[in-house]
Amino acid sequence: MAKPTHFTLAGARDALKKREISSVELTTAHVAAMESLRELNAFVTETPDKAIEMAKASDARLARGEGGPLEGLPIAIKDLFCTEGVRTTAGSNILGNFVPPYESTVTSHLWRDGAVMLGKLNMDEFAMGSANITSAYGNVENPWRRQDGSNAKLVPGGSSGGSAASVAARMTLAATGTDTGGSIRQPAAFTGIVGIKPTYGRCSRWGVVAFASSLDQAGPMARTVRDAAIMLRSMAGFDPKDSTSVDMAVPDFEAALTGDIRGLKVGIPKEYRVDGMPAEIERVWSRGADWLRAAGAEIVEVSLPHTKYALPTYYIVAPAEASSNLARYDGVRYGLRETGGSLNELYENTRAAGFGREVKRRVMIGTYVLSAGYYDAYYTKAQKLRTLIARDFTEAYKQCDVILTPTAPSTAFAIGEKQDDPIAMYLNDVFTVPASLAGLPGLSVPAGLGDDGLPLGLQLLGRPFDEETILRVAEVMEQASGFTALPQTMS
Repeated sequence: MAKPTHFTLAGARDALKKREISSVELTTAHVAAMESLRELNAFVTETPDKAIEMAKASDARLARGEGGPLEGLPIAIKDLFCTEGVRTTAGSNILGNFVPPYESTVTSHLWRDGAVMLGKLNMDEFAMGSANITSAYGNVENPWRRQDGSNAKLVPGGSSGGSAASVAARMTLAATGTDTGGSIRQPAAFTGIVGIKPTYGRCSRWGVVAFASSLDQAGPMARTVRDAAIMLRSMAGFDPKDSTSVDMAVPDFEAALTGDIRGLKVGIPKEYRVDGMPAEIERVWSRGADWLRAAGAEIVEVSLPHTKYALPTYYIVAPAEASSNLARYDGVRYGLRETGGSLNELYENTRAAGFGREVKRRVMIGTYVLSAGYYDAYYTKAQKLRTLIARDFTEAYKQCDVILTPTAPSTAFAIGEKQDDPIAMYLNDVFTVPASLAGLPGLSVPAGLGDDGLPLGLQLLGRPFDEETILRVAEVMEQASGFTALPQTMS
């Protein structure tokens, strides 16, 4: 039998059903791994006692033959999801003492299906970042190291960096993440795991601390495509409490993994060949296309002509929505409260102490583009461009079934390497942002190692609510790549 922390989610599920291992044994092993790898700073809050209690209840249900789809499987939750009775910080000082009296819809679905909670995972503050270096609770470290002997500590990507690091380092079987402009897919690529951003509206946003409401979407991060499919089925579903939730049936995503992609058309967008792209990114992209061609798919070139406007559009729309959403954190109702001689001083002192630099930067940008003198020049124009970007994808899908691109423009970089250059940090999302603006599903799958020995990911983008196809294609790529490398923390 595999070492308990080296199970896939599917493998652990099957072992539990066969009574080869108990949930308590499985959970205890992951708690030990979580405690032994605290130097990665992947967790903000650990809940080992709660995990063991949930595992015991799962073992009892399994013994009665009543187990749910995730029964007894230890997972962890990005600290953006409200969890009843368990502190939820969103990576920010301003919510450092917030303990929700309610459960997010996504996590309630996971507990309904029998999952076990190991704890809450570190993240960029309010999900604003691409490296997990903006958290009020310290940087998250990538469990991978470069092969150059430098032993530099690397970023795990962001904002779901704690989720990515915990799955890659085998502290948890799977984790929840959220993706606004690439915050599931980019960290998945940096850590050699699978991450999927579902179609906007597939998973409820109720109980998820908001960054940009028209972009935020919950999704799973896991070790394999099959594991991601299993997690997504439990996370997804209509929620009447969320006005953006779409009322449609949730497919059996795991059943879609047939391995047959013959006749499928895979689009290669010519605009994604950006200036200065590293040769290794181009190579892995070409190799991915070759794998799909060998499996019977047809490769076609497509055009997404407004791609060059995606990043500036995103960095107007997202900060604008953030400035509105974060106005609620004022020291009056919940969270941090600083003193002040007047109500305005209370607001100012609380927000100055509670928000970090990146959050303040984005709130200021958002407030600026929404101001009376600049609303039409920036925000209105960005919304028009967003419509054109979405239309590009609609036209492209008349020629293909899925689109294949790199996930990120590089492998993981060192902590502090780009910290003082916001533009360089924002460029990490160059390949992921367009699909976010269009509300489309996107998945990152490990495709090999770069010249520095670090993981490289490839991204698959699909039609709205066609997660089944991108999962099916991703599993074919996963099999072709034969990616089995583990981070140095696991050797």
